[in-house]
Amino acid sequence: MSRSLKALIGPSILNSDLSKLFEESQKLLDNGADYLHLDVMDGHFVPNLTFGHPIVKCLRNHIKDAFLETHMMVSRPEQWITPMADAGVNQYTFHIEPITNVEEVCRKIREHGMKAGVAIKPGTPVAEVEKYISVADMVLIMTVEPGFGGQKFMEEQMSKVKYLRKQYPLLNIEVDGGVGPSTIDCCANAGANMIVSGTTVIGAEDQAATINLLRNTVQSAIDKK
Repeated sequence: MSRSLKALIGPSILNSDLSKLFEESQKLLDNGADYLHLDVMDGHFVPNLTFGHPIVKCLRNHIKDAFLETHMMVSRPEQWITPMADAGVNQYTFHIEPITNVEEVCRKIREHGMKAGVAIKPGTPVAEVEKYISVADMVLIMTVEPGFGGQKFMEEQMSKVKYLRKQYPLLNIEVDGGVGPSTIDCCANAGANMIVSGTTVIGAEDQAATINLLRNTVQSAIDKK
């Protein structure tokens, strides 16, 4: 964790043209993305399938320096730690709901040279994730039900972000789901500093301007505190 918070924008590539994954990802980075958010779904923890470590490894072979975060919407997060580390992932963010050995998974992630992120779905109380902050590098608060893109932002989830920011001033807090220009003020004022945005950024006529708007809004809120 850094000594001061920084606004970071991580577009979700799931809504891009996946047949041109490298080109789409490079375009996002050229337009100012701070990191790339890769949604990995197993068809079990969430009712959808996306892509796995072979695709991530191919992307890493073409994009050497970008910070890659995998959001593991999977029932067995422990199973994919080694393959994702080998694929060149920087941060492995997983859901705490399907498992009981969260500390052990975080330890293994770090042993494999990755940062550990812990995520919760909208129905999971913030107290459930708070107990793991000491062993994690980041907390992800989902602002939609995980599994599908393009859902409506759940503003009531901001109470979790506000609570965590008040208790942990330097914690990296990420929000994901329905975040764009119309909802970024809400996220920024609640205290989120890592912003995942899919449809809004991918489909923007001017990606750079959209990413800048999101980042500047968040950084302004950080600087005011």
